[in-house]
Amino acid sequence: MNYKFLIYISYSYAVPIGNPLEKEIKKQGYTIKWFSDLDDGKNALSDKNDVIKHIKDVINYQPDIVLTATDNVPDFISGLKVQVFHGFLTYKRPEKSNIEAHFRIRGFFDLYCTQGPSSTQGFLKQQKRHPHFEVLETGWSKVDPLFPLQDIRKTEKKPIILIASTFTERLSLAYRDDVFDKIKELSLGNNFIFKMVLHPKIPKEIKEKWNRLDNDNFKFYNTTNLIPLFKESDILFADTTSAIQEYLLQIKPVVTFNHTFNHNYLININDVSQIESAFVKALKYPKALINEVEDFVNQLHPYFDGKSSERIINASIFQLTRDKSYLKNKPLNLIRKLKMRKRLGHFTLKSYNKPYTK
Repeated sequence: MNYKFLIYISYSYAVPIGNPLEKEIKKQGYTIKWFSDLDDGKNALSDKNDVIKHIKDVINYQPDIVLTATDNVPDFISGLKVQVFHGFLTYKRPEKSNIEAHFRIRGFFDLYCTQGPSSTQGFLKQQKRHPHFEVLETGWSKVDPLFPLQDIRKTEKKPIILIASTFTERLSLAYRDDVFDKIKELSLGNNFIFKMVLHPKIPKEIKEKWNRLDNDNFKFYNTTNLIPLFKESDILFADTTSAIQEYLLQIKPVVTFNHTFNHNYLININDVSQIESAFVKALKYPKALINEVEDFVNQLHPYFDGKSSERIINASIFQLTRDKSYLKNKPLNLIRKLKMRKRLGHFTLKSYNKPYTK
């Protein structure tokens, strides 16, 4: 049977999440289309052929499975609504609000394809309270290209430090002049090579400031495709960005600046004067730290085969075609549904509330 898939996104950073899924869908011989509900995502899809531009055309496409890298998805389009997530559980806010935000049930999804035990357990607990969806652990599509892991450490070369930062100003190192000055100083030395990426939502003037730092040992990359940079770097310097969890899958050290928590799998510092010594420590790959990273990753994403997209597609088809009489209908969710209609400029009474089956 030919299944019709729709990859539903909002922002440009979701494209690397969808690309491995697109590749796997085509590999299995099924039909694939993309749709973005915001201009940032639309612009990021401009070089793709299989893009639907208008919501009415999405409805007419009648997808069987909607793979969603957003928090919400229109209830009035057909298909099994599958949450594939736009990031990991980031552990960057006080635990109660952090956990609640990640595991919030918005009433739109039929299936949650979780990334590992830490996310699976949370959604299984929610499923007991809201029995209208299923939870299947698959791993995360975005990190498929990260595998197989490569050990790039070589004593004869200058170490490469990747810098990444979140967009929230109070948490972001990118806004701080003292951090900028220190990285500038170190880049004008001859001990490190720096490569930097910033979240797409960070203001243009901040990006331009860092881009002007360009020299023999510093280069700014305006990209959402982080995996090539992950692979070629030795360590990561970051704040609370979600890139931390993705980077740790390589079992490489991460130095964080003013992280909310002193996690034992991170080297966290709180003063600019500590930056260089933290880099030196991280580049030694301390055994105790690496052990903590491995323990954390085994709960976060214990899949190192690069086949999470395959598992997501197979899990989605399995859930689409299986008997779902054990599931309840989705909640009415009227306020969120109205917001989706306003966002898309499409008003209809149509709503797929029953467990979607083909």
